[in-house]
Amino acid sequence: MKTLYITDLDGTLLNHKAELSNKTISIINKLIDDGVLITVATARSIASAKYILKDLNLKLPIVLMNGACIYDTSKEEYIKVESFSKENARILIDIIEKNNLKGFLYTLDMGKFNTYYEDLTNHALRAFHQERVYKYNKSFTLIDNFSQCINETIIYFTLMDSKANLEQINLLINDLPNINSVLCQDNYDPNICYLEIFSNKASKYHAVKFLRSYLSLDRIIGFGDNQNDISLFEACDTNYAVKNAIDGLKERADGIIDENIKDGVALWLNKHALKST
Repeated sequence: MKTLYITDLDGTLLNHKAELSNKTISIINKLIDDGVLITVATARSIASAKYILKDLNLKLPIVLMNGACIYDTSKEEYIKVESFSKENARILIDIIEKNNLKGFLYTLDMGKFNTYYEDLTNHALRAFHQERVYKYNKSFTLIDNFSQCINETIIYFTLMDSKANLEQINLLINDLPNINSVLCQDNYDPNICYLEIFSNKASKYHAVKFLRSYLSLDRIIGFGDNQNDISLFEACDTNYAVKNAIDGLKERADGIIDENIKDGVALWLNKHALKST
């Protein structure tokens, strides 16, 4: 039986420093060498994901930006991208402007990935920007208004604000056709909330369905911790939530494994994966 193990990163495979522990790296690389199929599904873009995963010998495509992109690590190219129509992009930009929200807009054209922002007016925006520039060497472009990007292929928005403000916008966006959104609390700072917005054809669910066909898989086992992993669980055959996961995800899990800071995913894989291969 051809089985794929697919895990979320932040709060699941990564520790409290947003890093892979040496133990997790050692276990997963050994399993991959032994023929176990392992990949990741994250809300991160390729800039930070590639840096974080640099010590893993991943051979399979990885799911990025909650399923908006699937990236072939061996060929170093995107094999699937879901973008907004120009009409939907205009609607979203209008909502963002009218509600005075701030965040980041992502585009992908001819294989070139771009991240735009209008300003860094709150702590969350500055922290997000600073970490990715200095830790991951990510490039950002300052623009006057998101509307300047309307002729590019827009694939994703990340907004940062108070939970109350973002909840209201999330409800509004949920009523729009052809658009998906997920509201998550940051894994590392309880005062930060993210609203991730992407095409309704883009989610971890859609990405896993694509990988099932693309890789001719018989079974998929998923691991997660947060709101955006609910769609991952919906597409997998069996699911495990780490102990530190939100209650809503634990309720959907087939089992609970040790927490992320204790290498829960890697230790579970080390015990069970080879037996199923």
